[in-house]
Amino acid sequence: MNLNKNYVKFFRQSSPYIHAHHGKTFVITLGGEALASPNLNNIINDIALLNSLGVRLVLVHGARPQIEERLRARGLESRFHNEIRITDRQCLECVMDAVGNLRARIESKLSLGLVNSPMHGASIRVISGNFVTAKPLGVIDGQNFLHAGAIRKIDKEAIQQQLDSGYIVLLSCLGHSPTGELFNMEVEEVATHTAIHLEAEKLLLYSRFEGVQDRQGQQISRLSPQEAEKLLKNLHGEDRRLLSSAITACHGGVERSQLISYQQDGSLLLELFTRDGSGTMVSRDRYEEIRAASIEDVGGILELIRPLEQKGILRRRSRKELEREIRLFRVISLDGMIIGCAAIHLFSGEKVAELACLVVHPDYREKNRGDLLLSAIEEQATQQGMDTLFVLTTQTSHWFLERGFSESTQKSLPKEKRSQYNEERQSRVLIKKL
Repeated sequence: MNLNKNYVKFFRQSSPYIHAHHGKTFVITLGGEALASPNLNNIINDIALLNSLGVRLVLVHGARPQIEERLRARGLESRFHNEIRITDRQCLECVMDAVGNLRARIESKLSLGLVNSPMHGASIRVISGNFVTAKPLGVIDGQNFLHAGAIRKIDKEAIQQQLDSGYIVLLSCLGHSPTGELFNMEVEEVATHTAIHLEAEKLLLYSRFEGVQDRQGQQISRLSPQEAEKLLKNLHGEDRRLLSSAITACHGGVERSQLISYQQDGSLLLELFTRDGSGTMVSRDRYEEIRAASIEDVGGILELIRPLEQKGILRRRSRKELEREIRLFRVISLDGMIIGCAAIHLFSGEKVAELACLVVHPDYREKNRGDLLLSAIEEQATQQGMDTLFVLTTQTSHWFLERGFSESTQKSLPKEKRSQYNEERQSRVLIKKL
């Protein structure tokens, strides 16, 4: 029974994201390492699920380890300059072989429809073609990169037409030139430019790890492009390429880029259909913010404070009362969900303000969010010319005492508040000089 309840709860919680992602364009980067992962079948099944939910998908695949394998089989050495593969004629043949093999493999996996498989009944159409025009890198630092290239043009209109028709568009690290030549490019560059040109809502990049880690080895859930740039100097290889791709995409107009693990089963679904997501997000927008509440936040605030009202920790507020006082509230919004709130009440002719209804969702009480709300209210009170802040509390006095409040009595309250004091609640009076 608990399993059924958890399933229903998860499905209901994911439904807003299902609606939000429908009709949106996502570009997904599948490096050769991801395509060699034992988890590939699960990744493909998750991609198929997105397609069935109406998400417009562009898959961009690489082939680095597969190219290395073919070079070794021919007794050839890999040559790199500034981490870019120098692609001579023999190397290009290995690239073409690897890319063609992987393209056929991806298409076949997306065509799977066996009974009892996750894709049973799916009818997925995949298309690839000469959507990417390339140009030679030429000679850089005295090094001729030969058949290594860079993006010249993304055929945005042609790709959009295929997406409009319900196709998954499959691109590779190979680009064509107007002279009929082929050029080997970095898969991250193809994915980034494609996301920018299509004005995609999100760029998803599969990585070895669950995102980016700080110096203590802790995962970083969100970075601004500026914060991400500071981390680049300590990264190398795939990690540097993927994070650089995410940064470039954000600077180019893509709202969010996400680094997720190809080793973690379901990382794509966790990222798109749960509030906490997966991996590391590089985002231009304020994914989490403290802001003034609006009338649209009333429902979220009511849902947040109701459990505490039922326990008697907060006094009950009706929807009408909350709608009247909504301008007094500050909220913490996390991806559209209200996870924290606090209100300030001013009293005519007084320089004393009340802090009320300070609540943080129990699942989000880390990262000092309560302190951030308190600071926001203190700042607002100071801007309004207040010199004292007070709070009435029944069960959280120690939290406030640890943050500079001190015990007081009803006599220190504004006259209007003294007349409203509820003796039955026996709330403690705490004050703080601003």
